[in-house]
Amino acid sequence: MKVEALDKFWTDKSRYDVAEKRFYEGPQKIDGVTLDDGSKSELASRLSQLESDNKELKAQISTLNQLLNAIIKRLDSQSNGESEKPVAEPKKAEANNKDDDDDVDLFGSESEEEEEEAARIREERLAAYAAKKAKKVQIIAKSNIILDVKPWDDETDLKVMETEIRKITQDGLLWGASKFVPVAFGIQKLSISCVVEDDKVSIDWLTEEIEKLEDFVQSVDIAAFNKI
Repeated sequence: MKVEALDKFWTDKSRYDVAEKRFYEGPQKIDGVTLDDGSKSELASRLSQLESDNKELKAQISTLNQLLNAIIKRLDSQSNGESEKPVAEPKKAEANNKDDDDDVDLFGSESEEEEEEAARIREERLAAYAAKKAKKVQIIAKSNIILDVKPWDDETDLKVMETEIRKITQDGLLWGASKFVPVAFGIQKLSISCVVEDDKVSIDWLTEEIEKLEDFVQSVDIAAFNKI
């Protein structure tokens, strides 16, 4: 029996050598974790955690790639749309480009459309106000005046004097009715009415023009003055 056991020992000697070597070297270590029976579960747990973190990172990277592609696609569509629009005002287009460079809205904005709508409403209101103001009847200030024109003597031809007076014309001056009124000693005066626009005809100017008829007129008095 002893001989048979000894023979079997030498036959399995390589296995015993490996076991002996492992015994003296001690338990193996990987990444700072000892590969003994008590720590195998710790290594497995760390590997499982690393795999979970790796999957989560891949998912986040995929989401970021999708978002980046969407942003690039939106920017391309906006740039294509702007190139198709005609340039109406160079200064306005230059200002818009400067604003776009300073602040690019990656997710789309309706601020420009709201500004255009507000400008359109403002223009419509201004146009309506101008039309209403144009239709409003403007009141023109006028005055009704009666002038007493006295001749030099009873030999003055009042009809000729009246004709000369009516030759005085001016925008805003309208001559009216007239009559001869006795004064004294057979002398008569011319009482003549007229309507004047206050902004266009001055009373002082009118009396001066009549007094220039020195061959007929001695003096001019205002007999009546009424606002219309």
